[in-house]
Amino acid sequence: MTELAHRQNDGLSVALLWSRAKEHLTVAVSDDRTGERFELEAAPDQALDVFYHPYAYAASRGVGIADLLAERGTVYA
Repeated sequence: MTELAHRQNDGLSVALLWSRAKEHLTVAVSDDRTGERFELEAAPDQALDVFYHPYAYAASRGVGIADLLAERGTVYA
């Protein structure tokens, strides 16, 4: 995985990752305050929206926060 972008604020870390082998984008979210972590697959034309608003993106796809945390893995929204 190649990190294309990363941002961190108040214990929340968000990274935009590219897999050359699988040719897809993933946004990885980590909350150091709670230990919660999840990933969202991102279409190329929506990658920055997912990167800047991962919780809103997941909710707009019908995936709730509880679903993301219960998954503790990759969520394909």
